[in-house]
Amino acid sequence: MMDVAEILRALDRTARAMLPTAVIVVVMVLLALPGLLPAATDLRAGFVMSSVFFWTIYRPAALPAPVVALIGVLLGLLGDVPLGIWSVLLLLEQAIAGMSRRVLLRQGFMLVWLAFSGCVLAVVSLEWLARMLLSFTALPLMPTVLEFTLSVLIYPLVVVPLARAHAGPAAPEQA
Repeated sequence: MMDVAEILRALDRTARAMLPTAVIVVVMVLLALPGLLPAATDLRAGFVMSSVFFWTIYRPAALPAPVVALIGVLLGLLGDVPLGIWSVLLLLEQAIAGMSRRVLLRQGFMLVWLAFSGCVLAVVSLEWLARMLLSFTALPLMPTVLEFTLSVLIYPLVVVPLARAHAGPAAPEQA
């Protein structure tokens, strides 16, 4: 039988493991509130892409692929993108970041940000293409450019608190 201290340690480990997912979901829902921010849809996608990229590079176990797929489903439900598109795109982003992980871990912030920018360019381009193919109509490119620009610009604002959480409350080694 487990004593109280063991139960509390297990709960602490579980909370630390769930922190990245919980933060992503809470921020996504907050950015879905009507009237909160004018570009909340683009910010929501940028925040999620930044988070997935960060956690994949610095602690891949924090966001396993099934969780990323479910986050993609929620992102699709909160936005105006056909369901499943974001799941595929986020899993693709996770795969790209995962393959680049060993190289990016040794790089400075600017090169990681540049790598993120390239990854986001691929993701938003594929999103635009998929939406165009599924709607059988030509879509304007400007919303995609805005989504890309906002995603790249908010990356540092997202990563600083995530880096602190990674080293602080979310760190598994703190348990």
